[in-house]
Amino acid sequence: MASQIDLAKPEFEQSLSHYEKELSNIRSGRAHASMVEQIPVEAYGSTMEMKGVASISIPDARTIQIEPWDKGLVKDIEKALQGSGLGLNPVTAGTVIRLMMPSLTEENRKNIVKIVHQKAEHARISLRQVREQIRDNIGADFEAKRISEDDKFRLHDQLDKMVAEYNKRVEEISEEKEKDVMTI
Repeated sequence: MASQIDLAKPEFEQSLSHYEKELSNIRSGRAHASMVEQIPVEAYGSTMEMKGVASISIPDARTIQIEPWDKGLVKDIEKALQGSGLGLNPVTAGTVIRLMMPSLTEENRKNIVKIVHQKAEHARISLRQVREQIRDNIGADFEAKRISEDDKFRLHDQLDKMVAEYNKRVEEISEEKEKDVMTI
């Protein structure tokens, strides 16, 4: 029966990796390639991610530099960046596009930290949903007499320990991002 808990591990990992991906898109004071990698760009009659049409580099802490592999995509990339909701205006010099990160004010930093906490709560909710699904399965196995009452309590205990471990990881990731955002 421990296999139910083992089978749930990928679901817990998926919730955690989704949370990490969400945080990578949140702006801190520094430039990160992950901020623009997944922005959709209209190219060649279809939609592609930015990382699929250009090289993205970080020449300094406040600049993201994008250089399209096909020079004809410069305008399409500019358009995608302007419509991305990042709030950054691209500056084009020939075929190189630069995004300058403005300094964050104290108020903006606090708002970003609030967003981090909201996303952390969503991650914890996702973990709880997986936990409840597994608890229901364990309860159903007990009702169908596939496991004993002792096994049921042992599995619930293992599950609770696993969820506590994942919640701790969510908290660690949140604290790291908060520290990153609040660092000037």
